[in-house]
Amino acid sequence: MSLHIPFDNSFAALPEGLYTRLGPTPVRAPQLLAFNADLARLMGIDRGSARDAELALVFSGNAEATGAAPLAQVYAGHQFGNWNPQLGDGRALLLGETVGTDGQRRDIQLKGSGPTPYSRMGDGRAWLGPVLREYVVSEAMHALGIPTTRGLAAVQTGEPVYREDGALPGAVLTRVAASHLRVGTFQYFAARGDIASLRTLTEHAIARHDPQAGTPLALLEGVIARQARLIAQWMGVGFIHGVMNTDNTAISGETIDYGPCAFIDDFHPATVFSSIDRQGRYAYQNQPDIIVWNMAQLATALLPLEEDRDSAIAAYTRAVHAMPGLIRAAWTDVFAAKIGISQVQEGDAALVTDLLTLMAGQGADFTNSFRALATGSARDQFTDRAAFDTWAARWQARIADAPEPEALMRRSTPARHPRNPLIARRIAAARSGDMAPFHRLMAALATPYTAPEGPDAAELTRPPLKHEVVQATFCGT
Repeated sequence: MSLHIPFDNSFAALPEGLYTRLGPTPVRAPQLLAFNADLARLMGIDRGSARDAELALVFSGNAEATGAAPLAQVYAGHQFGNWNPQLGDGRALLLGETVGTDGQRRDIQLKGSGPTPYSRMGDGRAWLGPVLREYVVSEAMHALGIPTTRGLAAVQTGEPVYREDGALPGAVLTRVAASHLRVGTFQYFAARGDIASLRTLTEHAIARHDPQAGTPLALLEGVIARQARLIAQWMGVGFIHGVMNTDNTAISGETIDYGPCAFIDDFHPATVFSSIDRQGRYAYQNQPDIIVWNMAQLATALLPLEEDRDSAIAAYTRAVHAMPGLIRAAWTDVFAAKIGISQVQEGDAALVTDLLTLMAGQGADFTNSFRALATGSARDQFTDRAAFDTWAARWQARIADAPEPEALMRRSTPARHPRNPLIARRIAAARSGDMAPFHRLMAALATPYTAPEGPDAAELTRPPLKHEVVQATFCGT
């Protein structure tokens, strides 16, 4: 095999109580749909003379690369606030890790690779739509500068998977992450009273993500800081994760588990896309509160490691209670930049909030409204232009002496992002065998802060037409 992946596996060296070793279930006729050559080079992966057919074998699970140590991780989690004591990788396998040319350690995981002991009666497979959706959105998030898992490869399996919609084309995603450790990973061992495994896991997490920490409390504080910044960045691009369960919250601070996610078009803070979020628990405006709740669950899971329980409870409580302030500060920084302010002052958060209130009241497009501030055309995004003019007068006075506000705004709001209809049309084309629109979209999303050019330029920037509006997104499991 000419493909070389320089595996350097640390999680697989931990005791087997943290996972189950098994290999992928082979597929009938794997065909490579996408391969992220830039990411592969960063990870030190050498394609050599490998043709697409060889890559398809490895990234479908039909062939095992030398040094791989495939396993399914176990974890628990709160799903929509309800406790589930055992979840785990039900359709994914961690192949191993690499240390890239940048010195960063990353997991390589196959998603849709077949059943595991944690499949809970599922088939362990994925269909083409969610695989391409996660590939597109995760790479778009990376280009936006937001911490995220990434897509290394997408392979069509040549086999159908069966869902409520009938037979659908199967696919496997190769996902890359700083790690796949979740809040729910810690919850699993804490709930079982398996303190030895919890300690082993925590020591591994500290070594991997917070080597300067040294204590469970310091690890918690590191996770809180990363997640606070992440949520502010999500809010800044109008992103709704859709399923912020504790098993979908990574301690690395990366966006993970793209399921029923979406980006807001017309701005309404209570927007929900996820078909399974019937109560709006994970609506756009609720994400800051939910991440604090999730961090409280991580604190609870880490608490058994402390000898002085009363002192630890006080310290952990302070750390969690400090998080809303961290989120507010990060949110203000993100949104101030979107209106051309680099040095935040008192009153800037209120200025941003007033603009968002105007947008919500008039159904203004989230991304295009902020982008138009830099071009002087934002007034056209509003139906009540007098109300916008009143706000704009305050805004212009605030940025009058700001250094290069237009350039800052262009760097802070993308010209394009993966709107739901864009992805849906690419999936439809892929199902008919045409991957060209997918690859053109990927190229366009790689430079989101520059004005688009070419035949897809208008489609990439316009809000969806009435018949294109997506009312619900689906998990795709």
